[in-house]
Amino acid sequence: MSDDVETSRDEARSRYEGRVDGKVVTVLDFVRRGDVLTLTHTGTEPAFRGRGLASAVTEAALDDVRRRGEKVRPSCPFAAAFLQDHPEYADLRA
Repeated sequence: MSDDVETSRDEARSRYEGRVDGKVVTVLDFVRRGDVLTLTHTGTEPAFRGRGLASAVTEAALDDVRRRGEKVRPSCPFAAAFLQDHPEYADLRA
């Protein structure tokens, strides 16, 4: 990945954000039900696609979910594929 992405969780907007040079360029939206986050959408600004940013934000989100003792349910195709390709996160599935 060529870009240095900074990730954060925005509870008010129900999403994880990835920033490059302070600009939000990737998001991972979720819907919270108790301690389960349904991952509903992953999106990256067109000019920033193909750089691995969505994967970096998804990985950071899953690490955060683990720290918080939460679980995930992927309904977004990207998040579902990421979880399938990364069995180290299998324990996070609700």
